[in-house]
Amino acid sequence: TVDAAGRRLYHAVAELAAREWNVRGNCLLVVGATYPQELAQVRALVGNMPLLVPGVGAQGGDVAAAVRNGQTTAGTGLIVNSSRGILYASSGADFAAAARSAAEQLRAQINAHRSRAAR
Repeated sequence: TVDAAGRRLYHAVAELAAREWNVRGNCLLVVGATYPQELAQVRALVGNMPLLVPGVGAQGGDVAAAVRNGQTTAGTGLIVNSSRGILYASSGADFAAAARSAAEQLRAQINAHRSRAAR
């Protein structure tokens, strides 16, 4: 969707959030990992504002693309979410250990890509 100024709606919302609504630094935006190009565009518009990035794992978002396109120049600024990939890592008696392992693996992937991109 495009507004009267010819901007995409998510660009307009990102600009408003960064410039007008975030006066106390307590805002973040949600941008899906399944749209890495748009994630990069939003990052460019909002500077260092934190981004919640769902869609990694079961929804098909790529960790490397999400980190590369969404991180700040310091390699931070992302909260990457993978609910189903962690919660349903196992349906057996080992579900807690499997969930922990899945979370640790995701953290390791995120940090590996942060390290490469922030250098």
